[in-house]
Amino acid sequence: MANSTRRKFIGTAAAMAVTTTVATAMPFSSSTNVMEQQYPVVHHVFFWLKNPDSKADRDLLVAGVKTLSKIETVKGLHVGIVADTEKRDVIDSSWGVSELLFFNDLAGQAVYQTHPIHLAFIEKYSHLWSKVIVYDIAQA
Repeated sequence: MANSTRRKFIGTAAAMAVTTTVATAMPFSSSTNVMEQQYPVVHHVFFWLKNPDSKADRDLLVAGVKTLSKIETVKGLHVGIVADTEKRDVIDSSWGVSELLFFNDLAGQAVYQTHPIHLAFIEKYSHLWSKVIVYDIAQA
């Protein structure tokens, strides 16, 4: 009986040691911060829909944005819609769809701009939006 308890204790202690080692080796950051550290150039686009009450138009644009992930220089893509959060003066919820793209460098972002998939996206889906604002961000 003592051997069994001792083995359990040693096994539990070893598992805890491994878990502690892994946890302390991992950086304390969100997945977005990890993406920013790996891919320091970010391209954030906000789309205002011509028909903001049309869920069909919104969903069509979301599907179109997702096609941009096929561009080889796009290292990460997050597609979003307005979150139903509290209303505050600092929150702009007037847009409809957002895309957040991550790149290794400015050269990769430049490839994206003229890539046939990106140009086809603009041609096929631009009828859905009335306004677009882009924020290109380099890691500080």
